[in-house]
Amino acid sequence: MSEALIQAAGRRSFLKRSAGVVVGFSLFPVVMAQTQAVALPGSLQTNRMLDGWLRINADGRVTVFTGKVELGQGILTALAQITADELDVNIDRIDMIATDTSRSPNEGMTAGSQSVEQSGTALHFAAAEARDIMLQLAAARLGVPAGGLTVSDGTVTAGNAKTTYWELAQGANFKREATARAKPKVAARRNLIGKSVPRRDIPKKVRGEAAYVQDMRMPGMVFGRVVRPPSRRARLEALDEAVVRAMPGVVTVLRDGNFLAVAAEREEQAIKAAEKMRAMAKWSEVADLPPRGMELYEHLQKIPSKDVVVSVKAGSTGGGRVETIEATYTRPYQCHASIGPSCAIAQLKEGRLTVWTHSQGVFPLRQHLARLTGMAEGSVTAVHVEGSGCYGHNAADDVAGDVALLARATGGRPVKLQWMREDEFGWEPYGSPMVMKMRGRLNESGQIVEWRHDIWSHPHSTRPGGPGTNLLAGEYLAKPQMLGDPVNSPQPSGAADRNAVPLYDFPNQRVMLHYLPEMPLRTSALRTLGAYANVFAAESFIDELAFAAAVDPVEFRLRHMKDPRARAVIEAVAQKAGWKAGLKGDGSHGRGFAFAKYKNLASYVAMVVDVEIDRSNGKVHVRRAFAAVDAGMIVNPDGVKNQIEGGIIQSTSWTLKEQLQYDRQKVLTRSWSEYPILTFADVPAVEIVLLDRPDEKSLGTGEGSQGPTVAAIANAVAHATGRRVRDLPLLPERVKASLA
Repeated sequence: MSEALIQAAGRRSFLKRSAGVVVGFSLFPVVMAQTQAVALPGSLQTNRMLDGWLRINADGRVTVFTGKVELGQGILTALAQITADELDVNIDRIDMIATDTSRSPNEGMTAGSQSVEQSGTALHFAAAEARDIMLQLAAARLGVPAGGLTVSDGTVTAGNAKTTYWELAQGANFKREATARAKPKVAARRNLIGKSVPRRDIPKKVRGEAAYVQDMRMPGMVFGRVVRPPSRRARLEALDEAVVRAMPGVVTVLRDGNFLAVAAEREEQAIKAAEKMRAMAKWSEVADLPPRGMELYEHLQKIPSKDVVVSVKAGSTGGGRVETIEATYTRPYQCHASIGPSCAIAQLKEGRLTVWTHSQGVFPLRQHLARLTGMAEGSVTAVHVEGSGCYGHNAADDVAGDVALLARATGGRPVKLQWMREDEFGWEPYGSPMVMKMRGRLNESGQIVEWRHDIWSHPHSTRPGGPGTNLLAGEYLAKPQMLGDPVNSPQPSGAADRNAVPLYDFPNQRVMLHYLPEMPLRTSALRTLGAYANVFAAESFIDELAFAAAVDPVEFRLRHMKDPRARAVIEAVAQKAGWKAGLKGDGSHGRGFAFAKYKNLASYVAMVVDVEIDRSNGKVHVRRAFAAVDAGMIVNPDGVKNQIEGGIIQSTSWTLKEQLQYDRQKVLTRSWSEYPILTFADVPAVEIVLLDRPDEKSLGTGEGSQGPTVAAIANAVAHATGRRVRDLPLLPERVKASLA
């Protein structure tokens, strides 16, 4: 068991360690927020106690707490950089504590590329205030004004006199509300922020050591498996449980309505017992899934919807001749396709339930675990351990619910439950299919004078956190606990309509969402939510309008863009890629351009993509991708590049290969053979230019490149072939058909 995983399992022993600034932790953010009128920056606003964020220990270590979790995005490294820089200590002294509902600040969900913005901002101010406290103590001890002190790796110096944070730790009081009066460093005084620091989470993964919840082992642990129905609406008619209970190693069989699970001494025994249970169970089924293929998109536009005008602007068209162009774009159901199936560990001991989980939101999960099990929320603890999973609402929360139910039947022994590959594909929440209808009008000068964007989409978030019990198992219990009514997040962030409001300057525009709350297949947050499809549609359509106006796509975008930072990334990537206006595709090779500011709130990303098309079979190969990124103040340049590169690769896979297979009764995708993803041979070469703005606030980058990638690929295919493919994914047969 790795040090990090031992640390997660041994959280209760933490407060017994070496003396430091604080003895315990103050975690009552909601009450404090209600009684405090002064607004605080970032997540300090809802977690106002200074000792809830960091402690300085007498042993020379600094312990940092965050409510944001490590998902492979490198956030714990970036947060350690921020804290070390503000405190003036070596980053190797920083211990980042995994998010744990019993001792971490409640920052809700790690999502939306907001970790540096929310948690990072809080730590900037918390660490700056902690440094100020330590300097005041040092000034009193050394008998000098605080303004004359210097700090280097926690050693405070005034002439020949010196002391250290560690010597002063006992006398400091962090058990108080943060004030945000001590201001973070200006750019010129930073030592670590803006430098590429090696990621903390990488070495164990590279060395194949225990790094994930899937790797965890605990004393006396048993192993579980869950048996799902063959289809979503299926109901259990018969099962001879005695046969399964008699199998070797079986510890318990859990049957609660239509929910079935088993635990055994060894993992292979649990798998065999689950297979036996699946073979013996008799189910009744119904055929109620939507049509497939292009019929799905017609179906989405006919079913009842809640229509909302997202954005509207009315101005003059300038008169004269106007040309109207229309186009429709589609996106299918898509999977998270986690490489490692979801996993969780739970133990019910002395009336307290502890769950180790790779959920992106351990605090909302705790709330829903309490609802699912009927326990008081204060008796449930959720501890984050990194998972071999993905970004978005995959099955991490659902498997935590499964194992919480099973843990009640294992006599106090910890139980580890991991989904099988067919469970992951068959039962995870999917990315919603979407239809985007675009309409634009061009005047005689080739300017866009009207822009229309209509969206049809199911929900993009059914995560734990709202009403109901948003855990899969709840729906199948004898006394069902159903999902709460999904709500589309409002603008400016949005969900289904994310990135549908144009950043370009148009005199007339209307964006309308046709929200489809009923879900024949459960949908939720797949990375970027609706932004991937909306940027695909909008940036493809802007290329179509540029073609109709006979204007180069880059020049056309700049004509309609006033935001100077957007213009800067557009120009920077065009220069980086050697963009040449008027360059023609040769039928097999093409270049595409795209731009977006994620959520119109986060990072600016502009891209150029080079594609090669095999005309004999229609296969698209993305050879190179160039990206220019403005993420405001960059904490870790290499980390930003990691995120942009990862987003490009993920989006390329979605764009060229990925779609869920199903019939009218059940999901057919059960293995990688039915859901191919990008292989190493298909990964494009990527070049990135970063436009660092150290005096600006940090802008999230984790989901910045997915939208521009899909649009740039689609535009490159159109540039190469002269044929526009508007339906995702760009499968070989679809591209070949367009050539005909």
